[in-house]
Amino acid sequence: MRKQEVVVKRSREEKLAVLRQRHHLPVLIVGGGINGISTFRELALQGIPVVLIEKDDWCQAASGALSRMIHGGLRYLETGEFDLVKESVQERDRLLKNAPHYVAPLRTTVPVDSWGGGLVNASKRFLRLGEKPTRRGALLLKTGLSLYDLYTRQHGSMPRHRLHNRAETRARWPSFADWVKYSATYYDAWIKAPERLGVELVLDAENSSANALALNYLSLEESNGERVTLRDRLTGESFTLEPHIVVNAAGAWIDRINHQLLPTEAPKLIGGTKGSHLIVDSPALLAELRDEMVYYENQDGRVCIMFPWYGKVLVGSTDIRVDNPDDIACTPEEQRYILDSLRFVFPHIDVRDDDVLYTFAGVRPLPTSDTAVSGRITRNHSLVYLPPDATRDFSVLNLVGGKWTTFRRFGEQAADRVLKLLGEQRQRSTEEMAIGGGRNFPCRERRASWIAELHEKYRVSETRIDRLIERYGTRAVPLLRLIAEQDEQPLQHHADYSDTELRWLIQQEQVVMLEDLLLRRTALGISGELTPPLMAEIAHLMAQEMNWSDAGRQQQLEVTLARLARLHGVSGLRLASPSPYYSTGELHVGQR
Repeated sequence: MRKQEVVVKRSREEKLAVLRQRHHLPVLIVGGGINGISTFRELALQGIPVVLIEKDDWCQAASGALSRMIHGGLRYLETGEFDLVKESVQERDRLLKNAPHYVAPLRTTVPVDSWGGGLVNASKRFLRLGEKPTRRGALLLKTGLSLYDLYTRQHGSMPRHRLHNRAETRARWPSFADWVKYSATYYDAWIKAPERLGVELVLDAENSSANALALNYLSLEESNGERVTLRDRLTGESFTLEPHIVVNAAGAWIDRINHQLLPTEAPKLIGGTKGSHLIVDSPALLAELRDEMVYYENQDGRVCIMFPWYGKVLVGSTDIRVDNPDDIACTPEEQRYILDSLRFVFPHIDVRDDDVLYTFAGVRPLPTSDTAVSGRITRNHSLVYLPPDATRDFSVLNLVGGKWTTFRRFGEQAADRVLKLLGEQRQRSTEEMAIGGGRNFPCRERRASWIAELHEKYRVSETRIDRLIERYGTRAVPLLRLIAEQDEQPLQHHADYSDTELRWLIQQEQVVMLEDLLLRRTALGISGELTPPLMAEIAHLMAQEMNWSDAGRQQQLEVTLARLARLHGVSGLRLASPSPYYSTGELHVGQR
């Protein structure tokens, strides 16, 4: 077994300096979504020299646009994907154990309109004789949930489902529409900070090996069949590497990356679908949901969800075929569809367009398919290997499909394939390995006494400690140490955050752009808490840390405001004449 290395944390510039000197490389991973990050962690833990690059920020695209569910895939039973359900339940429960600071059980209710509806069409779909979506009755749902319970008992730890009659349903859900005759409850899980978990995986990987480098805002530009050219999107500087294996984990951009890597015609691997979600401010709906998710079928048979989210409600989603994954945003038509679906379940709760605080959308990197119904495309993952040939010296391993719940298993499978190609053996498993702030995270019964111990040691209020633990798990401890030394000051325009906390995030978590901090290292954006004064205050603080000029700071504000309006439906924050985000293909931010 390789000797455990002592790893010194490196800045972005220090990592770029290493890259300038590194010409030959065993593995280059392209794509910093959750599957690329997972593969990076798996290989780093085996001591393999590996570089992970991402053209934007970690988990910025589809991996940051998920429904925030960590689930076993109940509906995959209907299409006969039993192995996927088994794997999903196993990985869901591993995440509950390995990332307890971010992943928690979620009680889920399914409203039902009939007893025996949907049996014929469901049988056709199972036998691949039909694709038309249809509404499912209580009998069909109970059959699926019974199978789900079987997997849970074998591979998980969640309580069994329950089916409720009309009286029981009305007692708990008085505002359900009149068409609801029955309901069922079961348990899955949710993740409150997927982007943060992605960052923690990156940090864990780099901390495990001095041979592992991860760089965001670094793009793959071209290949001559022997070398690949990378470009720093902040400065325009180029780097060349000769990789032995390129792992293409670019998600919806896989085909585009392959066209850059392969001189000959590349196979089409991806047929992505767009999913959009809304964050709505509705006290009435929030009170109705309490701590539960409603998992429901819209009138067209499309599955949708709604559940509490940072004091608001998350509602989604759509499933629309797309060809171009760039600058994906929720359209007015999608917003109307989602709000109509909400009214279909809760007709007496009035949620309007003005109540929508934030929207987000991403492209699911599903395998190419000729099926007419997007929901029929498998959510399973696969590896597509392209060996070297006469025009290309390196192998390309493509990570196709997958979903958030199974990222660890997919990364493990991809890493094992890479290890085999390199003639190496696996040294460490991640099955029981805690992630980031989930390491040594106390159980619920131990939490209060742990907070009291931290209060005694660092003299920070227990309320503040509790909030930091909610955000960072056990990684809050070094932050508390810093706060005790520096005496933090609350932000003027958001007293729940402090200058010390945000500076710590910037220094420790590979923050490059203002947007990284507002939308992915914190929940300020998605929770609808951003205001122009708050953004200006944080931009000023970040400019101090990053040594930005006044012009660079202003550009960051303009870029972020423009993207919030264009991609997330956040109106009323615009500055005059915002700068285009990628006007020249380079960022050139924070001129020093």
